[in-house]
Amino acid sequence: MSVLKKIIFIVGPTAVGKTSFAIEAAKFLNTEIISADSRQIFKEMSVGTAKPTETELSEVKHHFIGNKSVFDYYNASKYEFEALDLIDELFKKYDILIVAGGSGLYIDALLYGIDDLPDVDTEIRNNLQKRLETEGIESLRFELKAIDYESYKKIDLKNPKRILKALEITIQTGRPYSAFLTAQTKKRNFEVKIIVLNTDREVLHDRINKRVDVMIQQGLIEEAKKLYPYKHLTPLKTVGYRELFDYFDNLNDLGTAIELIKRNTRRYARRQITWFKKYPQAKWIDTNGNIDLKEIL
Repeated sequence: MSVLKKIIFIVGPTAVGKTSFAIEAAKFLNTEIISADSRQIFKEMSVGTAKPTETELSEVKHHFIGNKSVFDYYNASKYEFEALDLIDELFKKYDILIVAGGSGLYIDALLYGIDDLPDVDTEIRNNLQKRLETEGIESLRFELKAIDYESYKKIDLKNPKRILKALEITIQTGRPYSAFLTAQTKKRNFEVKIIVLNTDREVLHDRINKRVDVMIQQGLIEEAKKLYPYKHLTPLKTVGYRELFDYFDNLNDLGTAIELIKRNTRRYARRQITWFKKYPQAKWIDTNGNIDLKEIL
C-alpha cells in the first residue's frame, strides 16, 4: 500500500503573518506554496491585497498569485478544479505541499470540495448588481425568501455576495441554489494537517492598522484610482478598495476612508477566526510567541 502524500494548510486571519511563516515552512520542507487567497489571485490587485513581495516570491515557488484578471469570472469551484490539477502535478515531485491563505471558501474547496455550480450569464449578474445598488439589499433578501427559502434560512443575510450568488444560480437554472449544495465531502488522495496562525486580538488589530498605513505609503490610493472605472466588478467590491471608491465619489474624506479600511479589515479578521474554529483537527499557533518549525510541522 502506497503512503499518502500530505498537504499542510497554513491559515489564519489577515495580517497574522501567514506569508512569512509559509515561506519558512516551505524552505524547511523543501517544497512549494499554493495560495488560497481569493484576492491575491488577481493580477491587478497587489498593494491592497498584501501580495508577497518579489523577494518573497523569489525565495519559494508560489502558485495562484496574480494569475487571474479581475475581468475573469472566477470562484471557489473553479479554484478547486485548477488547484487539484496542480496538486497532482506537484506530487510527482514532492511528498509534502503547503497551502497558505485566509479565504475560507478556497480552503474548504481543497479540504472538502465545493459543489459544482453552473456558470451564470453576465446579464443576470449585472442586473442583480444594479438592483443591489438602486434598491438595496433588503429587496434582494425579499426575493431570495420567495424563491429559495432554504437558502434564505441558512446564508448570511448581511453578506450581499452570498445573497447575489444564491439569486444568480436560482434565476439562471430555475432551480433553488440550495438544491445544488449537497454538503457531501469529497474524498481526497492526500493527508491533511491544518495549522491556524493567530495572536492576541489587540496585537492583531495593531498589525492590521499598521499594515493599512503601509499600504497607503506603498501606493494603495494610486492603485485604487486605476481600478476605479471597474469598481462594478465583483473582485473589487472588497475591503481596501470599496472605501477608496467611496472617497473618489466624494461620499467621505480620505481620513475617513482609511479608518474604514482599518475597521472593516479588523471585522474581516474576526470573521476569518470564527471560520477556522470549525476545523476540530487544527493546531493553533500564536505568532507572537516562539515557533519551532520542526516541532510544528
